[in-house]
Amino acid sequence: MIIQSALYLTSAVEKAQYPVHEGCEFVFLGRSNVGKSSLINALCNRKKLAYTSSVPGKTIALNFYHINNSFMFVDVPGYGFAKRGLEERLKFGKMIEEYLHERAQLKLAFLIIDARINPTEDDCLMLNYLRHYNIPTLVLATKTDKLKNSQFAKQKKSIKDTLKLSDEELLFVSAETKKGLEEVQRIIETSLNR
Repeated sequence: MIIQSALYLTSAVEKAQYPVHEGCEFVFLGRSNVGKSSLINALCNRKKLAYTSSVPGKTIALNFYHINNSFMFVDVPGYGFAKRGLEERLKFGKMIEEYLHERAQLKLAFLIIDARINPTEDDCLMLNYLRHYNIPTLVLATKTDKLKNSQFAKQKKSIKDTLKLSDEELLFVSAETKKGLEEVQRIIETSLNR
């Protein structure tokens, strides 16, 4: 699948603000500063579609991107950002939970983790949450370009063991080198055709 058009559509903090459309949605979840926005930009072959920042915690709403005039990518606020107050973290948690529970158009969740480090407790909790509610999920281990070849097998085993993943549930990707992005696009296309 080739992404020919990608357009920021709207931001939402509650269900009433979600865009009305007939297509499917693919949500991108992960810790703050794990590279969700960079990955969306790379998949769409755009530099500044999704806002990226070196400062974690910049995404404060669900951002909807209209892809190929057909379906949506949804970028959600990152979890696990310690500098956010408890009240703000709870508000973001409620916003994400409402989307995951209420959005009938949700086709597939991409859980983004950092390939260089072991999954955090927050990563495990998020994956368990998605599994509990039977939301189809693919774990994308990003920043693979920063991982030495000698570290790859060890990190893959560690991630699979920690998150209890099969080979089909984990894909190593890089927004920088484009590694794995064609595979992600193929998975999106397969999901759209189901």
